[in-house]
Amino acid sequence: MDGDTEYEKVEDVVGCHVEDAVTFWAQNVDRCSDLVKLSCALAEACPRANAVFGKPDFSKIYGGCFSEDRCWYRCMVQQVINNEKCQVLYIDYGNSEVLSRSDIVEIPPNLQSPSVAKKYRLWGLQIPTDQNLNMFDQGKKFLSSLVFEKEIRIRHKAKHEDGTIIAQAEFEKTDIGEEVAKAGFAEKCTSPGNTKDAEDRKVDVVQNQHRKIKVPVPLWVNRSDHALYSIPRGRLDQVAASARNHNITGNLMFGPKEKTLACTSVPDTSLAQTRAGQKLSDEKEILRKENLNLMQRQKELELKVQELKCELQKEKEASRKTAESFEETLRTYIGTKMRSLAAKVKSLKEVRHMNKNTRSGEQLSQAIKAVTEGCLTAPCSLEKLQKIWTEYDLAQDRIQLCRNVDERDELITKRDEVQRNLYSAVEELILEVDQLPLTERSRTLQELSASLEMVYGQGSEADDSEEVFQQFLEWKSGKMKKLVCVRNDTDTALQILADWFGGILKCFDLMSEASSDLEEAVSSADEILKKVELAICEELDADLNEHDEAEKRIIMSAYNKVVHNIRQEQSLIAAIQKRYLASVEFKKQVEEWLNRRPDINNLSSVKKTVKSLKAQLRWKLVEKNNLEESDDYSECEMTRIKEEIADLRNRVLQEISKEQEEYEKLTYLVQKWFPELPLLYPEAGILNYMNSGGLLACSLERDLLDAEPMKELSTKRPLVCSEIQGQKVLLKGYSVDVSSEAKVIERVAKYHRAWDQQKEKSGLLQLLFLLFCKSDPLIYLMVPYYPGASLGALQADTPLTLEETLTVMKGVAQGLQTLHGANIVHGSLHGNNVFVVNRKQGIVGDFDFTKSEEERAAANTMVVSTLSLVSPELKMGQPASPASDMYAYGCLLFWLCIQNQEFGLKEDGTPEVDVVVMDDKVKSLLVNLFCCNRLTAEQVLRADCFLTVGATPVSPQPGEEHEPCEEPDSEKTDENVIN
Repeated sequence: MDGDTEYEKVEDVVGCHVEDAVTFWAQNVDRCSDLVKLSCALAEACPRANAVFGKPDFSKIYGGCFSEDRCWYRCMVQQVINNEKCQVLYIDYGNSEVLSRSDIVEIPPNLQSPSVAKKYRLWGLQIPTDQNLNMFDQGKKFLSSLVFEKEIRIRHKAKHEDGTIIAQAEFEKTDIGEEVAKAGFAEKCTSPGNTKDAEDRKVDVVQNQHRKIKVPVPLWVNRSDHALYSIPRGRLDQVAASARNHNITGNLMFGPKEKTLACTSVPDTSLAQTRAGQKLSDEKEILRKENLNLMQRQKELELKVQELKCELQKEKEASRKTAESFEETLRTYIGTKMRSLAAKVKSLKEVRHMNKNTRSGEQLSQAIKAVTEGCLTAPCSLEKLQKIWTEYDLAQDRIQLCRNVDERDELITKRDEVQRNLYSAVEELILEVDQLPLTERSRTLQELSASLEMVYGQGSEADDSEEVFQQFLEWKSGKMKKLVCVRNDTDTALQILADWFGGILKCFDLMSEASSDLEEAVSSADEILKKVELAICEELDADLNEHDEAEKRIIMSAYNKVVHNIRQEQSLIAAIQKRYLASVEFKKQVEEWLNRRPDINNLSSVKKTVKSLKAQLRWKLVEKNNLEESDDYSECEMTRIKEEIADLRNRVLQEISKEQEEYEKLTYLVQKWFPELPLLYPEAGILNYMNSGGLLACSLERDLLDAEPMKELSTKRPLVCSEIQGQKVLLKGYSVDVSSEAKVIERVAKYHRAWDQQKEKSGLLQLLFLLFCKSDPLIYLMVPYYPGASLGALQADTPLTLEETLTVMKGVAQGLQTLHGANIVHGSLHGNNVFVVNRKQGIVGDFDFTKSEEERAAANTMVVSTLSLVSPELKMGQPASPASDMYAYGCLLFWLCIQNQEFGLKEDGTPEVDVVVMDDKVKSLLVNLFCCNRLTAEQVLRADCFLTVGATPVSPQPGEEHEPCEEPDSEKTDENVIN
C-alpha cells in the first residue's frame, strides 16, 4: 500500500456505485463533461469497431455494450468465463457484468484514457467477520443512501496497491464512515491502513453466508439500481451470479409445473390463460423498452445538469474575478489612465522625431526622380558606330579568309573605305561622350543603389510599366495628406488637454483669486482624455513606417522598378565607356595607318643582313677547317679565326633577334589591322611564324651554332648542346614528314602559349626557338639546359628534405595546373622530366611533341625506382587525362617522401600509403591522389601541406654550374640511353 501518495488531498466527487458497506465508486465533479464526450465518441466508434476474439488483454480498455440499455461504455476484461462470455468492469462507473464477446469491441487510442470513476474505501473501517449476507446487502443499501448520486467531499488517506483509495468521506459535514459504523454495518480497524486483510475477510463472509443461505439476487431493470447492487470482483461476482442463476432456474422449473397443474384441472380455460399471458408479456416488453428509453434520457439529462452546474460554477468564478478586477481598476483609474496616456505621448514623440527628416517613401521618391529626370540616354552616334564597327570586323574577316588575289584587292579597298567611315564615327562618339558626365552619373547610381538596398533589401523582377511610379507617387501624396490631418487633430486635442490642465491648476491654487467652477471643469475631463487618447492612437496607427500588404506591394513595385532602371542605366554607361575606350585606342593607333600601308622592308633588310653574316660565318668555318688540315697550322691564326667566328655568331643571333621583333610587329598588324599582309608578302613566312606561336626562327640553322653532340645521352634522336648569348641550350631533333610537321608545330605552339600566359610563374620549361634543318627532315626545338638538375639525378645525389620537397612539388603542381588549364595532358611526367632550380623551384619539362598523350604515357620511362607512374586506368586501356597526370604526380611525391622505406602495392598497382611513415598532411594528400576521384592540380595547390610553402618563383639560370648528374631528357631511361 502506498500510504504517502497524495496524502490529505481533498476532492469533490459524486457516488456512482457501491460494492459493500465500506467500498464505493465515485466520479470527480469536474469530469462531467468528459463523460458526455466519451459517450458521444463511443456511440460513434463502437458500432463500426471489431469485436474481441482470442485472448483479451486484461490491461487494455475496450468498449462494452451494456445489456440493459444497449449503450456503449468503456470497460476492462476481468475474467474469461468461457469461449463466448467474459466478465467486464465498466471503469467509468464501477459496476460489472458478464458480456458476450460480440458485445466487447476494440476502441481507438484516443479513447484509451484513465477511468473517470475511482474506487474508494472508508478510512478506518472493516466488515465484521461474522456478518451474514443479509447484513451485507443492508450495509450496501445504507452506504448507497449516503453516497449514491450525491456530491461528497473526499479526503485521501492512503492508496492500495490495486488503486483503491483509502479516504475519509463527508456529506454536508456528516462523516459517512462514522454513520456506517454507528449503523453496525462495519467496525473499526485495529490498523486503519490494513485494508487488504479487511477486504479478504469481506469476501470470506459473503462466501460463508452463501453456503448457508440461498438468497435470490433480484433482476434489475434500472441502470442505477444495477450499478448499485452489482458485485464487481472475483469470487464475489461468481457468488452473486450463482445465486442469480440458481434463483432463475428454480423459477423456470417452478413455473411450468404450476401451468401443468392448471391445465389438468381446468382444461377449458387454458387457451384463454395462454393468450392473456402472451398479451401481458408483450405489454411488459413494451413497458420495459419505454423504461429503458426513459432511463437513457434521464442519464443524459443528469449528465447535462452536472455539466451545466460545472459551467455555472466557472461562470461564477469568472464573474467574481471580473468584479474584483473592475474594483481594482476603478480604484487606480486616474493613475493608470495618465500613465497610459504619458506612454503613448512618449511613443508619439519618438515616432515624430524619427520621421522628422525621413518622410514616408521620401528616399524612394528622390530615387524615382533621379532615375527618370536625370537618366542618361545612349549617344546618337553609338548605334551608328556599332553598326560601322560590325561592318569593319566583317570586312577584316573576309580579307583573312580570302585566297583569291583578284578578289583580295577589292576587299582591301572596301575595308579601307569602311575604316575611314569608322574613324569618322569614332571621332564623333568621342566628342559626344566627352560631354557626358559618365563617371559622376555612375557614382551617383552606385550610391543610390547601395542606400536603397540598405532600406529595402535585394530587388526582384520589376514591372516594365511606367504606371508603377505614378501609382507610388499618388499613394505617397494621399498618405502625406492623411498624416497631416491626423497630426493636426492630435495637436488640437493635446492643446485642449493642456488648457484644461491650466484651468485645473487655477481651481486648486488657494492663492489664486480667479474664480472657477471646479465641478464643470472636472466633468469634462473624461471626454477630453478620451479625445486625446483617440487622436494619439490614430496617429500611431498611421505611422509612416507601418504599411499594409497593398501599400507594401506599391512600395516594392516602385523600388524594383527603380533598381531595374538603375541597372539598365549602369549597363548603358558601361557599354558607352567600353566603346569609348575602344574608340580612343582605335583612333590613336589607326591614325598611323590611315594614309599609308605597312610593308616588310625592315624584315627584308634584317634578312639580308642575316644572310650576309651567315655567308661570312660559313666562309670562316671553311677557313677554320682548312687551317686545321693545313701543314702551315698557326695557333695565333686559329685563335683569330675562332674569335671572328664567335663574333659572327653573336652578330647573327643579334640580327635573328631583330628578325623576331619584326615578325612580332607584323603579327600584331595582321591580327589587329592588316590581315592581308600574309597574302601580300607570302615570301616573308608570316603565317608560319604565327602558327608556331612565335617560336619559328627561319634564319637560324643548327650548322651555324657551335653545337656539341650529346650521343651518350640519346641514341634515339639528334641531341646537341650549345650556348647562345651566355645561356646553355639543348637542341632536340624531331623527325617529321609533310603530314606530321603541322601537327608537331601545333603542339609546340599550344605548349608555348600556355607558358607565355604566366611565363616564369607558369611552372613550365620555356621553349626558346623552333628551327628547320635544310639538309634533313628534322625540326629542332631549342630549350634551356639544366645539367644535373633533374629530380631523379638530384634525389640520387643529395635527396631533398621534406620542406624542399614540398616547395619543389608545389611548383610542379603549378606547372600541371597551367597545362591542364590550356587543355594539355602532359602524359610523360617522371623523375627525369622534372627540374629543380636551386632546390627551391620545381619546373615541369617538355615532352615528345611527335607523340600523342597515350603514346607518351606508354613509354618505358614512366617509372621511378620500382614504382610505375602509369595510372590504373591507363593500364586498362583508357585514354590519358589530367587525372593520369595527377596520379604520376602523386607517385613522384610519394617517392620523394618515403626516402628508402619499403612499401607494398595494392592489386591495382597503387602504393600502400598507410604503412609508411610520413607527414600526416602529405599522407592525406596522397590518399586523394591515388583514389579514383583524384584531386585536380588546382585543388592540390590548396592542400594543407602546401599552405605554408612559399610560392615565390626563382628565375631559372640554366648557366649555373651543377654537379654532373643524369641528363634531364624526357625520353632518357634509367640507363641514360634513349632507345
